[in-house]
Amino acid sequence: MRKKLYKWHSVGALFAMLPLLIISLTGSILVFKVELDTLLMPDKMQVSNTSPSERLSLDVLIANVKSKYPAHEIGSWELFDDKSRTDTAYLIKQQTTNWSKLYVNQYSGELLSTPVGTSDDLTDWLLDLHYKLLLETNGMFLGAIVSLLLLLLGISGIILYRKFWINFFTLRLTLARRIFFSDLHKMIGISSSPVILILAFTGAYWNISLVIHEVSEHIVEEPYLIEHQLHNQELSIQTLLDSNQETIKNFEATYLLMPFEPAMDIMFYGTVNSANPLNSNYSSTISYDKSSGEMIHSEDVRSANALHVTIDSFRKLHFGHFGGLTSKLIWCVLGLSPLILAFTGLYLYLYKNRNRKILSVSRIKKPVKQLS
Repeated sequence: MRKKLYKWHSVGALFAMLPLLIISLTGSILVFKVELDTLLMPDKMQVSNTSPSERLSLDVLIANVKSKYPAHEIGSWELFDDKSRTDTAYLIKQQTTNWSKLYVNQYSGELLSTPVGTSDDLTDWLLDLHYKLLLETNGMFLGAIVSLLLLLLGISGIILYRKFWINFFTLRLTLARRIFFSDLHKMIGISSSPVILILAFTGAYWNISLVIHEVSEHIVEEPYLIEHQLHNQELSIQTLLDSNQETIKNFEATYLLMPFEPAMDIMFYGTVNSANPLNSNYSSTISYDKSSGEMIHSEDVRSANALHVTIDSFRKLHFGHFGGLTSKLIWCVLGLSPLILAFTGLYLYLYKNRNRKILSVSRIKKPVKQLS
């Protein structure tokens, strides 16, 4: 049984090695996505020191964008009010399914960029490479398979090396390279396994969910091409934003989703005061009817069921954003462990196969010598 498990462990690692290296490297970089964006694009990501102290009305901000880009509709809007980071507006070009993004100073109303593709900025391109391998829906499917393989590799590795604690802190440097690599492979694999299992499970969940959504929304059904605003233009989005507090106490909106398909309504995602450090910034939601503005549904994470709370926690667990800089650094470093595991594992696999071939050849030659 152990030999079969080792064989599957090795074959699975070989199959997933290349995409896994790409996913692990980009994932470690993306732990610090916001910091990198701020460093690379400070004029777009940071609010000017001379900006007013109060946010402008969302109605004014949306109108500014629409007046400058009348051939686009607002699909969603990322909201910030920390006097530091700028808002991000996501646009859909009319008669297409093409999304773009632009940065907006929410205090002055200034548009800080022109619309660019959602994968044009460096870290957005890395994000696309991370979860779609630049292959769109096919890449999501491949990413889901690789994530599941990583999960199986982690579990099988723990089973294979379940007695690791006997020599866990031992690296036999003076012995053969194979023994050193074997020790290093076990030490890195076991020490990083909790993080790797979390990354694999959450990544697989997201990719599978995205594949199902893409297939159902854009393959089974014809994609909807937006022509104009789908909500009642007499509605004040700012008034809806202000009324959120009446529905969920201490609700702070972080994301606005506008209706870009007929079945959709206006939805705010946000955060609330909670003792759970794994609650994301999108953990609670409030929906409004796009025609009347009436509140039709709300979800407060503090009173939500266990399934909602668990799935919501995947965001912070996947990116390590639950413990400040400490958890980010741990996730960044341990997220790179597949690079070392791939190198050491490949060496051990090739070494074992080479020895097996040598042994096989020697067994063939031995009878020949005896006959001679």
